[in-house]
Amino acid sequence: MPNIKAAEKWVQQSERREARNKTVKSRLKTLFKSAVASGEPDATRRVGSAFDKAAAKGIVHRNKAARKKARLAKGLARATVAPPKSAKTKAARKK
Repeated sequence: MPNIKAAEKWVQQSERREARNKTVKSRLKTLFKSAVASGEPDATRRVGSAFDKAAAKGIVHRNKAARKKARLAKGLARATVAPPKSAKTKAARKK
């Protein structure tokens, strides 16, 4: 425990900030995963906005936010352009 009165307050503030940031980071991860699974452009926009907001507040680094947004957009573009590959059956491969 800190010896200085102000240091005790700093510890409490840090704990509050840590809890707040943890919930935001968890929400970002959930949003990202759901956007990847859905593949909808609207979900991608919401995720991008959430990452920008978190980066502006300093919860995540701005480069990490940019990287996540870019990867999500790249995945969305790949999913919309390329048709899904057909699954080859075991019998078809033996021929």
